[in-house]
Amino acid sequence: MPDKPTNLPQSLRSRMEPWLRRLFHLYWRFARGMTLGVRAVVLDRENRVFLVLHSYVAGWHLPGGGVEVGESILDGLTRELWEEGRIELVGQPVLHGLFFNSHVSIRDHVAVYVVRQYRQDRLPEPNREITACGFFATDALPEDTTAGTRLRIAEVLEGRPRLATWRQ
Repeated sequence: MPDKPTNLPQSLRSRMEPWLRRLFHLYWRFARGMTLGVRAVVLDRENRVFLVLHSYVAGWHLPGGGVEVGESILDGLTRELWEEGRIELVGQPVLHGLFFNSHVSIRDHVAVYVVRQYRQDRLPEPNREITACGFFATDALPEDTTAGTRLRIAEVLEGRPRLATWRQ
């Protein structure tokens, strides 16, 4: 299990995060009519799930990010998995669902894929964006794994009903 990285102090990040999120979405409001993200439930042979810890938002997340203008969802997924986890798709990912992410923005949607066929030569070194990452058993997820991440994992691995929203 990865060591907890040295990040901004939690209190400072907690105070800055809402402002940074608003600033990014204010920009995206004018640059894009609607925002679209992509995330993946990447599972290894033991059904452990790959999670990442970002430097700029709190909690552990499924790998992924924004789909860029002119980029397909699958191209965005491929790019994000490589950037965040050195994960190379070798088979077709399976679409799990599309989710309205209203806690981020009334314009945001996230496509979630399940990835079981991939290659990863090694874990990436921590960088300015991803401070830690790794595979976790579902009964041993980091305490600060986000609610939306936990919901998607439960839907995929426990067969829980899919919600239309990213989190409850």
